[in-house]
Amino acid sequence: QVQLVESGGGLVQVGDSLRVSCLASGPIFNRLVMGWFRQAPGKEREFVAAINWSGGSTSYADSVKGRFTISRDNAKNTVYLQMNSLKPEDTAVYYCATAPGSRLGRRIDDYNYWGHGIQVTASS
Repeated sequence: QVQLVESGGGLVQVGDSLRVSCLASGPIFNRLVMGWFRQAPGKEREFVAAINWSGGSTSYADSVKGRFTISRDNAKNTVYLQMNSLKPEDTAVYYCATAPGSRLGRRIDDYNYWGHGIQVTASS
């Protein structure tokens, strides 16, 4: 079983940058696809980004492409989401999740373990 704990969220100004992290427990972290999703108040959870086991392949939602970067450090069992040029519409609870296999899925059902989420707020 994999346990995931997010950290690094908070309140920032519109246009600022923030990096959130997700620490995973378990010996097979380096074989898992990792993803980030987010859920704003009153909205459904949506895909943000995903990364394969080696870090050599990534996928992004159109809304964050060019502003957000997903990366991982397998030696630290950690995946990161660097968020630049934050907008008010980026405000949400951000969740990390793991997926078996090698496909960079974008659906919630593609992922089987989830963190509890962390709040990110971009305010003007």
